[in-house]
Amino acid sequence: MTGLARRSLLRTLAAAAILGPTGSACASHSRSGLATARGSTPAASASSTPSFGIASSASSTGSAAPFQISSGPVGSPRVALTFHGQGDADLATALLREAESAGARITVLAVGAWLDDQPRTARRILDGGHELGNHTMHHLDISALPADRALAEITDCADRLTRLTGSPGRWFRPSQAKDCTPMVAAQARLAGYGHCLGYGLDSLDSTDPGPEAVTRTVLDAVRPGSVVSLHLGHPGTVTALPAILDGLRARSLQPVTMSELLT
Repeated sequence: MTGLARRSLLRTLAAAAILGPTGSACASHSRSGLATARGSTPAASASSTPSFGIASSASSTGSAAPFQISSGPVGSPRVALTFHGQGDADLATALLREAESAGARITVLAVGAWLDDQPRTARRILDGGHELGNHTMHHLDISALPADRALAEITDCADRLTRLTGSPGRWFRPSQAKDCTPMVAAQARLAGYGHCLGYGLDSLDSTDPGPEAVTRTVLDAVRPGSVVSLHLGHPGTVTALPAILDGLRARSLQPVTMSELLT
């Protein structure tokens, strides 16, 4: 199948995924209703998916709402440090080195345009024992896009990841949003992702409050099983990371990848 034919087919499927049986758009859902959900691997059935104690919500049409993961198993001695992937390559490398020197593994949700600029970064992340996922192609407000453009944002980034690493990655995180809307989750599933990856703890590092503030925000709120949102490309985050890792160690919490958190 040519790329054009594949894109046409995906767009047709995208339209079908968000239209009701009469052809009218399905009722919308609030983002707050998607804050907790259940994880699954791509193409896995709901009955075979572990819930990790996270509830799922139902859509107004009676079908299951899109699944979203925002934390790990309750009581887990592990946490996941997840990074929005874009920014200066030297800062990314410095942060990876800090994590590796402490024996920590992280998950990076990469922006496709960033990978175009820094194609070696994807392999560097994986070679360090970390995990790589999809954070859309251009980091637009994906929830505000039409379904076909949202799908293209996801599939274009997935194509970059596959070309650079041989895999589109297990995880998808929506851009400029904490949670997936039903429309975005439908497009993620069409692109082959069984998850929308949120987070339960926002470090607020993207506001550049200083490394001490980032460290305090994380360590004051982190709990066993936390999924923490952080960002590459911010010097304060690189500076804060050793203190964050020391604080996690003092709490007997091990920083692992998202996949490891859910095992």
